[in-house]
Amino acid sequence: MDPEIYPKRALISVFNKEGVSELASFLSGSGWEILSTGGTSKYLQDKGIGVTDIASVTGFPECLDGRVKTLHPAVHAGLLARRDLPSHMETLEKLGLGTIDLVCVNLYPFFEKVQAGLTLEETVEFIDIGGPSMLRSAAKNFKAVLVLTDPADYGEAIEGLKGGLKNLPDPLRRRLAGKVFDLTAAYDAAIARYLLDLNGDQGAAGPRADQVRSSELEFPPFWPLSLKKGGTLRYGENGHQKAALYLTADRRGALGGMEQLNGKELGYNNIRDLDLAWKAVSAFGFPGSGPGYPSQAAGEAELKRLLPDLPEEKQRVCCVAVKHNTPCGIALGSALPEAYEKAYACDPLSIFGGIVAVNTRVDAGTAEKLAGLFLEIVAAPDFEPEALEILKKKKNLRIMRASGAARETLECISVDGGLLVQEADRDLLDKWDVVTRTAPAPHDIPDMIFGMRAVSFVKSNAIVVIKNRAALGIGGGQTNRVWAAEQALGRAEGGAAGVLASDAFFPFPDVAERAAAAGIRAIVQPGGSMRDKESVEACDKHGIAMVFTGTRHFKH
Repeated sequence: MDPEIYPKRALISVFNKEGVSELASFLSGSGWEILSTGGTSKYLQDKGIGVTDIASVTGFPECLDGRVKTLHPAVHAGLLARRDLPSHMETLEKLGLGTIDLVCVNLYPFFEKVQAGLTLEETVEFIDIGGPSMLRSAAKNFKAVLVLTDPADYGEAIEGLKGGLKNLPDPLRRRLAGKVFDLTAAYDAAIARYLLDLNGDQGAAGPRADQVRSSELEFPPFWPLSLKKGGTLRYGENGHQKAALYLTADRRGALGGMEQLNGKELGYNNIRDLDLAWKAVSAFGFPGSGPGYPSQAAGEAELKRLLPDLPEEKQRVCCVAVKHNTPCGIALGSALPEAYEKAYACDPLSIFGGIVAVNTRVDAGTAEKLAGLFLEIVAAPDFEPEALEILKKKKNLRIMRASGAARETLECISVDGGLLVQEADRDLLDKWDVVTRTAPAPHDIPDMIFGMRAVSFVKSNAIVVIKNRAALGIGGGQTNRVWAAEQALGRAEGGAAGVLASDAFFPFPDVAERAAAAGIRAIVQPGGSMRDKESVEACDKHGIAMVFTGTRHFKH
């Protein structure tokens, strides 16, 4: 059989019908035989395009409710046979099989269905087997077989085929084959993540609280990632660096669920800051709609167990200001104007050019204040119509409406040649151990708890000075804890009778001494240093209350 003169055949079997009739019409009009299956066959025939049913090629009927249609040697031999090897072509001729020269396949919508809250049995039915198998066979033999997975490529394929299949440039064939393995890798990763429960069993309603706690999590031998390009960014962290955004294909995170209502495109640094800010406000919950982080409910239960007399927090509205990927203001209030004013007061200088995120609807009054600043982003669950109108007057201000809380239970950090994977930091504290002669005043305890939540979002070494559920001063990203404390206390203008929270223990009494000099009444920290006693003694000397929580919150 001469590979240059045998009839050309295309196998088309698609779930997404976009553009497929135009492709099939071109091929049919160019003398190609169209092989197809099930719904695609009917669709093309309804469009007046002649189709050969795949069963007439395999000699085997579709069976098992469509699970077996194309898993047959007549299909895969036709795809995998090397046209440049006479032995392969002779084998096809001896077996009475023909080649298949183009494959157009897209897959069952597992990415979408895994997010739809279906049962395990229902979700498994959307795992495509035949489609990926055909794509992989065709892509392996890309020098002879043109393979299409994306309707966006149909037009280029049609133009190229006008010059004949053999004249298609090798770079195009190779790129389209690469897209196959790019797709199937992400598709298989999504299936693996689902079956391994690496998404916390996220369905339409998100992960169940009892599954988010991953104390029994087994990290698999290979780490599956399923990411889809969300867009090319203008540049990366700096202007000379190229960058792109990839969003999880198998679950919708907070960023993927945000709608941009105004302003320029988001940049690399914008996205990093937005991610941190939204995680921070999510950690304080959403007034009227329950917890933010999926595991926050468990954290609240632990608080009530350790502090049964702790009153319910009445200041639920949270405002976070972020600059250079660390908070420069964070506060709670009974309403947004109060929360915003308190967050702004923490560092009125650094908020300039930063971003602001809140966990409640933005009102017109707060919008007026936000519009009076130069901000990169304002993010909220919603905006009053008048507030939106006010903010939109700032044409470059990015306005982001979020559809839900941050919910990732695992986080990844790239390293050169690998990936670090860990559970997200959701545990607030393990104990409430008063280690000084002086106990915290009841009205200071809510501030101490607020401080431990806030400090977990500040770069280590991290110190936050708090009063009335607001950060008065934030010190972070320092190479020693004393500098962080001096920054936080200095910015808090002494912290007049406030409380101090630390992300880690005090190995020396120096921070406690500085806190005492600034008028701090209570300190909350993890404890665990070999020299804890020295800090406790310093607090006792100055009448400061100190609590150990047993949980550190490093953030590097």
